[in-house]
Amino acid sequence: MRSPAVDQGRVRDVVAVVLAGGKGARLDPLTRDRAKPAVPFGGSYRIVDFALSNCLNSGLRRILLLTQYKARSLDRHLNLGWHRFFCRDLGEFIDVLPPQQRVDDNWYLGTADAVYQNIYSLEMAAPRLVVVLAGDHIYKMNYQSLVDAHEESGADVTIGALRVPRAAAAEFGTLETDAAGRVHRFHEKVATPPALPGEPGMALASMGIYCFSADFLLAELKRDAADPGSRHDFGHDILPRIVQTHGVLAFPFRDENRKQDAYWRDVGTIDAYYEATIDLVAVDPQLNLYDDQWPIRTHFPCHPPPKFVFADAGLDARRGEATDSLVCPGAIISGGRVNRSIIGPAVRVNSFARVEESVVFEGVDIGRHAVVRRAIIDKGVRVPSHTVLGVDPEEDAALGLTVSPGGVTVVPKGFQFAPVPVAVAIP
Repeated sequence: MRSPAVDQGRVRDVVAVVLAGGKGARLDPLTRDRAKPAVPFGGSYRIVDFALSNCLNSGLRRILLLTQYKARSLDRHLNLGWHRFFCRDLGEFIDVLPPQQRVDDNWYLGTADAVYQNIYSLEMAAPRLVVVLAGDHIYKMNYQSLVDAHEESGADVTIGALRVPRAAAAEFGTLETDAAGRVHRFHEKVATPPALPGEPGMALASMGIYCFSADFLLAELKRDAADPGSRHDFGHDILPRIVQTHGVLAFPFRDENRKQDAYWRDVGTIDAYYEATIDLVAVDPQLNLYDDQWPIRTHFPCHPPPKFVFADAGLDARRGEATDSLVCPGAIISGGRVNRSIIGPAVRVNSFARVEESVVFEGVDIGRHAVVRRAIIDKGVRVPSHTVLGVDPEEDAALGLTVSPGGVTVVPKGFQFAPVPVAVAIP
């Protein structure tokens, strides 16, 4: 796997600050035991791998990653998989920083406060520019282009921006710009977002990616920290204020995914997460994970190759097979059938089981004759023989399982099913 060609000299004095402490409450129950950036995605990856791979592919090799909520899973993933990409002797680093409480005894109060509480580490790194970005979005982007645009414009802040349907823009900060891309209004998650000029159905949304001149950022963080009326958030407080008095540029998203339509996903709800994940099994998915021009890196545990066993004759015979699916190392499809699904590492699908349009996390065991449809099963769950999931949402909800508005059944980590004594006929 090769790395993209980047001019690392141009970004050597840039520090990336990755905000990875989000709780991700709308992704419950997948975030009950882990932060949103640590949620598995695409079988082999974690959500945070996309922002970090963008940094690495862009030549940004000085990273402060800020954690807070239930960070153990994220810490372990970063320690096992990411420190190896950075050479301290060359001035490279990825420093994982929980709340330091150097400034006061509070946890992070907002996105700006998270950076402010780590201002000591930022000052020690002595960057010329700082790129602040979220660690919980799925996309491919060359941040070097953002840095170049920032420097060429002479702006104090440059905001990564994406065209979105206006009907969906209330979930984001939205920008009003002039013809040159200069931002003159910033609205944080308002009910009626402003439309793009001449396009009443579209809006310009903030991607939560900001490039600051370092001295300017430090001054604004200190000013915000001293304001008792602030929520200490970039979107709610700092950006709406500085667009009135300083130069702020909107940088249009340049997708490295190499598809006709730009790809950027928040995956902040169960349905959004499910749709983005299941799309990966398509013949030509919207997100290309097989692009060696922009590789997505991660920690790969040491597992043997996936294994498919049993091929008995007959229409209803036992066959170990997977079609239109992603099957990770260590998985054993032992006489079960998998279709349009993501099968995580070390999963076992036993004889006569059927898994359809589902996302199965690491270490799950699916018993004989079980049926799983339109479901997400979290790590390590044992699904007993003859269990039926995703066929009747009301029955799933009666078991205490989460069923999303889109009808996706979610089995949380640690859930224990009652044994099913007899097979259930499936219509």
